[in-house]
Amino acid sequence: MNRVFNPKSVAIIGATDRENSVGLGIVKNLDNNQRDLFFINPNYKNLFGKKSYSKIQEIESDIDLAVIAVPKQFVEVVVDDCIIKKVKGVLVISSGFAEFDESGRELQERIALKLKKSNIYFIGPNSLGIIRPSVNLNASFAPSNPRKGDIALISQSGGFIDSVIDSHGFSLIISVGNAAGITLEEYIAFADKDKDTKVIALYIEGVVDGRKFFNVLKSTKKPVVAIKVGKIPQSQKAISSHTGSLAGEYRVFSSVLTQAGVVEVDSIEEMFDVAKALAWTGLCGRGVGVVTNGGGAGILMADYLYNAGFELPKIKKIDNVRYAINNPLDIMGDASTIDYAQAIESVISQKDISALIIMQTPQMMTNSMANAKAIVEMSKKYSKPIITVFMGNVSDAIKYLEDNNIPNYTDPKRVIKPLKSILKK
Repeated sequence: MNRVFNPKSVAIIGATDRENSVGLGIVKNLDNNQRDLFFINPNYKNLFGKKSYSKIQEIESDIDLAVIAVPKQFVEVVVDDCIIKKVKGVLVISSGFAEFDESGRELQERIALKLKKSNIYFIGPNSLGIIRPSVNLNASFAPSNPRKGDIALISQSGGFIDSVIDSHGFSLIISVGNAAGITLEEYIAFADKDKDTKVIALYIEGVVDGRKFFNVLKSTKKPVVAIKVGKIPQSQKAISSHTGSLAGEYRVFSSVLTQAGVVEVDSIEEMFDVAKALAWTGLCGRGVGVVTNGGGAGILMADYLYNAGFELPKIKKIDNVRYAINNPLDIMGDASTIDYAQAIESVISQKDISALIIMQTPQMMTNSMANAKAIVEMSKKYSKPIITVFMGNVSDAIKYLEDNNIPNYTDPKRVIKPLKSILKK
């Protein structure tokens, strides 16, 4: 599959210069001088200053990946051409297959069988595409290019990908579509072996083979976080008309995720909150230290931690103290960066504290960026997980923290699920 996910040559079948078209979107995303691009559309002689071919067989070079974005009725003929050309992989963007009606299902199965017999990898159909930022591959019609990161997102919804693509860094993004060729399980196994991936995030509507799905999750070495949709009868009906998959009984599905060691979440925000912690921090015990410049925020954090089963060990000693030694440790609203650094080091070095939460409420005298830099430096000195709760409009400082793999949550309650996910079993 590496040849398909890092192709040297790509043919775009259905390439066009027509505005607001899927074909143009794919061309724009792939046109980055990283690989050889070939345009196939019998209606053009030239596209974007390059020759346009009528058929893929006319191209003399070998083709690693053929991206097909033509109306459904032409897909099978185009696939036959790809088989003759002996491409390594086929990505079918086109929709109208098993998710649409029975005749679409039959067409999908026929195409899948042909490609399987020819030993050609098949992605889709009904797929947004595939994106691998580490090799500058964006074979999709997604609205933008995501930044490089360490989260592999495997989704049965292209729209879900579109909604988060600008918000996080990714190592790999796969829109599985109807998964008529490469299966959901094979994508998970591929992401597990990807050197740039630290955590796998799944958007799941349904699966075809529950046992196979469980086995691959159970054997995955990297942590997995998943959001499962289709929990009520009405949404389960909608799933079959979206990707043609089976939703299944939610309680059974949720139990399978738990048994496989997957962290199940209930929202998009929660998915990436957990993914950041899993990717960027190590494991921790139940003893947690809290340093804050806002007493009320610290008390709120303490309540959440206590109710989630965490402990707040007593702070034993802080040099040059000018505030009450408690946990949460309130270093007061006028705390300087030096105050933060001193308090952080004293608390995190304590043996019975296995993780540290650093809170900041923006006061007039607060230097958020300086505090962020001090936290990043401290994180290099200690291997214990550090999580920040920088509240208010301090986006530059938050970006600095997260660019240096310190997960930040703007609401104390958002800390709990990620912290639970890194708790030693």
